[in-house]
Amino acid sequence: MEDKEIIASSAPASHDLISSAGSANASAPPPTAKAKTVHNADLYAAIHETKINAKSKESIHLYFSIFVAFCCACANGYDGSLLTGVIAMQHFQNTFHSGTTGPSVSVMFSLYTVGAMVGAPFAAILSDRFGRRVAMFWGGVIIIVGMIIVATSGTIPQFVVGRFVLGIGISVMTVAAPAYAVEISPPHWRGRATGFYNCGWFGGSIPAAAVVYGCNWIDNDYSWRIPLILQAFACVIVMASVRFIPESPRFLIANGREEEAIAFLAKYHGNGDRNSKLVQLEIEEMKEGIRQDGIDKRPWDYRPFLLTHSGRWRMAQVLMISIFGQFSGNGLGYFNTTIFQIIGVTAVDQQLAYNLLNSVLSAIGALAAVTMTDTMPRRKVLVIGTLACAAALATNSGLSAALDSQGQNIESSYAKGALASYFLFNIIFSFTYTPLQGVIPTEALETTTRAKGLAASGIIVNAMGFINQFAGPIALGNIQYRYIYVFVGWDVVEALLWFLFGVESQGRTLEQLEWVYNQPNPVKASLKVDKVIVQSDGRVTDKVIVEPTV
Repeated sequence: MEDKEIIASSAPASHDLISSAGSANASAPPPTAKAKTVHNADLYAAIHETKINAKSKESIHLYFSIFVAFCCACANGYDGSLLTGVIAMQHFQNTFHSGTTGPSVSVMFSLYTVGAMVGAPFAAILSDRFGRRVAMFWGGVIIIVGMIIVATSGTIPQFVVGRFVLGIGISVMTVAAPAYAVEISPPHWRGRATGFYNCGWFGGSIPAAAVVYGCNWIDNDYSWRIPLILQAFACVIVMASVRFIPESPRFLIANGREEEAIAFLAKYHGNGDRNSKLVQLEIEEMKEGIRQDGIDKRPWDYRPFLLTHSGRWRMAQVLMISIFGQFSGNGLGYFNTTIFQIIGVTAVDQQLAYNLLNSVLSAIGALAAVTMTDTMPRRKVLVIGTLACAAALATNSGLSAALDSQGQNIESSYAKGALASYFLFNIIFSFTYTPLQGVIPTEALETTTRAKGLAASGIIVNAMGFINQFAGPIALGNIQYRYIYVFVGWDVVEALLWFLFGVESQGRTLEQLEWVYNQPNPVKASLKVDKVIVQSDGRVTDKVIVEPTV
């Protein structure tokens, strides 16, 4: 593979930030210079010159703003570990008589996702019209209303109505929050910021599992009511904090508030200097790429996702991460206590303890990935990680089959192996998907389509969640461990689709990705890189483009 000299960068820019002190075919750089391969030479040069002080009060305020978005994901994650433990409690069963599998449990779980699907389009309108912060606030209000209905219920109909309201509230929060996290982050912090946002799932699921485990020892109805009440805790933090965080600069640009956007970028991305190269690059790209008459001003217009080449490819990324991120076997996590029972763990307190352990191990996998999200290639991680998920599930299902053939005389080593492979699957899945579930759709969508695209993603995610939550209890009740076989084969298909259609977004600005998605083959275009020469004094000179191999 040969390097080819080019005049312009691999994506258009309003002006070149790299000085042309030589050419790619000139004599080799002096020993003190270093060659570096990057996805965007202009962005690399701007970041290299504008070094953000990560410990400044402005950066700390930016971390706090991202933490507020993180709390929105916590509210969603809390639900992921909540009912799987609550339905195993004796006092809950004494009140509702639902059982732990079957149609009643399916309805109690799945009405949450139905509410989220119904609320998603309205969440996009709220976020686009009034801003990301306002949407996060009102999402919290709706969740608190749903919590009151659920926590005071004594019948299944009231319980499922509350679950429906909770779903509406969480859709409002989870459309606005990831858009906010990605839009306020400096380009080279974007992956970690958005990945950290999505790790809020574990910021909710681990406390939920711990609360359920602790409340199981309460010998009255508060054993299950307290965990339901605490579902609103993260919402209270969000509602109290949104007035103290800045609005997204991309939302400001899209709504004609350019000076406010420049002030934000100078303060948080430019060390207070509005003339810094990074601020100038971002402003020019935003002004060029964000339309003030975009589809965010037309509430029900989703046509660009279907009628344009760029829109179709962008939506393909949203579809894949939304479907695969929910239907790779991780949906089994809603029924951990049932899974543990299948492999021989019958004591309720032990099931709840393993449920907590599973959440902690999964969080470790996700947080490990977050630390590398800004440097590791998205596409490669998704291909290899999804294949590894298939291998771990195949091991679990094979050992579960062996346990089933043993009847009552269970071999403990088989049970331990099945448990370990299930934990391993969740660690691998969390490393592969959890950060990227927030990163991929927000990077694939541009500012004026981001809220609508995330709303569409929310509908798809919750449709998959509905299938998991409605079909899961019935399938596990009827065919037991054999249900896992479905996900083994499907994960192999997912890996192939990521290889063929996954667009690499790491290392580029959100606006530069417009060039990638407008190319005839966005997958190949996304793998193009610039090779830059960094001189000993820090200046970035000469660049060439390296043609990719897909």
